Amino acid sequence: MSAAFTVPLFLRGEVITDDLVPFGTRGGGSEFQGPDMSKYVERLPLANPMQMADLYDLGFDEILDVLEAVGDALVFEKNAHMQEAYEAALLANPLPAAMLKNSYQILQPLFARANVLEVADSQVGLNYLNGWVPQRLADGRELRVRAFGSRVLHIPAGNGGLVSAVTILRSVIARCDTIIKAPSNDPLTAMAIARTLADVAPDHPITKHLVVGYWKGGDLSVEEELYQPQHIEKIVAWGGLASVKHVTRYIQPGLELIALDPKRSATIIGAEAFEDEATMRDVAGRAAVDIGVANQEGCANARVIYVMSGTDAAGIANANRLGEMIYEALVALPEFISTPPLHPSRELFEHLEASRMTEDWYRVIGGEHREGAIVVSQFDSAVDYSAMLSGRVANIVPVDSLDKVTGAVNAYTQTIGIYPESLKRQLRDQLPLFGAQRLTSLGYACNVAIAMPQDAIEPIRRMCKWIVDEECDPEVVIPLWRLGQAPGAADADLAQV
Repeated sequence: MSAAFTVPLFLRGEVITDDLVPFGTRGGGSEFQGPDMSKYVERLPLANPMQMADLYDLGFDEILDVLEAVGDALVFEKNAHMQEAYEAALLANPLPAAMLKNSYQILQPLFARANVLEVADSQVGLNYLNGWVPQRLADGRELRVRAFGSRVLHIPAGNGGLVSAVTILRSVIARCDTIIKAPSNDPLTAMAIARTLADVAPDHPITKHLVVGYWKGGDLSVEEELYQPQHIEKIVAWGGLASVKHVTRYIQPGLELIALDPKRSATIIGAEAFEDEATMRDVAGRAAVDIGVANQEGCANARVIYVMSGTDAAGIANANRLGEMIYEALVALPEFISTPPLHPSRELFEHLEASRMTEDWYRVIGGEHREGAIVVSQFDSAVDYSAMLSGRVANIVPVDSLDKVTGAVNAYTQTIGIYPESLKRQLRDQLPLFGAQRLTSLGYACNVAIAMPQDAIEPIRRMCKWIVDEECDPEVVIPLWRLGQAPGAADADLAQV
């Protein structure tokens, strides 16, 4: 099989396409090539951390100028790097063409000046990014605190170009020295943004502190050399359980893991949804979007939908009717939001057909053509294959009380879409105790803002090192050495303490 495309090594402004070796895409249908990273691994990290000093000669306005210029240059129709990344994604990614193209067309606004300022100020604080912030403690000592960027290795997920863009944006905001391991199912998006950066800001400190390349996860010739605290200080790892657990083998003092690990999400719909036909239609349309965005590939997508319909005959009837409405809205979504999956799970649809045969327990709506389906439980429990739900397949579970919902929430629960708002306000102090990380209005589960925490952490703050400059005046802050003076003096000092 010949290589369908090449993933270069972007090495601090230099684009390298030598020493090429073959790699397979995640689905196994295509092959690409990239430099043998074992021959370049010694060049990936900074030779000396002092080389990061040039990032601190930059004012934040200059950082904003560069990012804005990158955004202006990311117009898909005019950017050859982005078009190349899109063509590669068509071969490497399970998402259909219209959806992939939309994921590139939405990148430009991320780099707009106002957006970058909002992210930086809300997630770190501009004063901490731009200089030393003074504070006086109760004992009289003076502190000055500043957020310094780290030497960071990113292992981003490949479910759409947005993740690569957010990775670069966060790193630049924090003034990090950044190495990005491109994902095999999105091999060229980070590369395209890096090459665009080099086009608009060649030889700029931001460009010189960015590396993007590909190596196969588990390649010990690369990882055992690179994943060391003398080279990198933090690893930001997205992705599946196996890949995140693999990274933990390298974690040691001086090397911190920031895990944006796999999550599941859920939906809670209150009894108010069943007040009338129009309300049910509105709720169904919102739920369909939460299920269907990006063909249910994301952590935030709805999969199990708990409805407070009750489990009596009338409640089950309402749940079934809502399921029909959700299915109708789901298959009607525009193709840039959702389509029938290109690679549906055969095992999942075998489970669906089995459920279709047990009408007393489940009602299966749709799915005959693997276009997506809604499974309505006829009792208050989710299907036993709920962890497999994907490709626009969701499960409606009618319940009588919220105990059934809270029992299903755990540390893996990321987003919960809730209707109505009054129910969300009722639950917002309870669901986090079980593990829920984000509560949002129904229909907005996959409409995620960058200027807010993710997975119950603030990633940019975690990427920073929070450095203290401390000043203690002996006339104000009692020094320990005076405690060893003559008895009278020591007693006086102790009295002050």
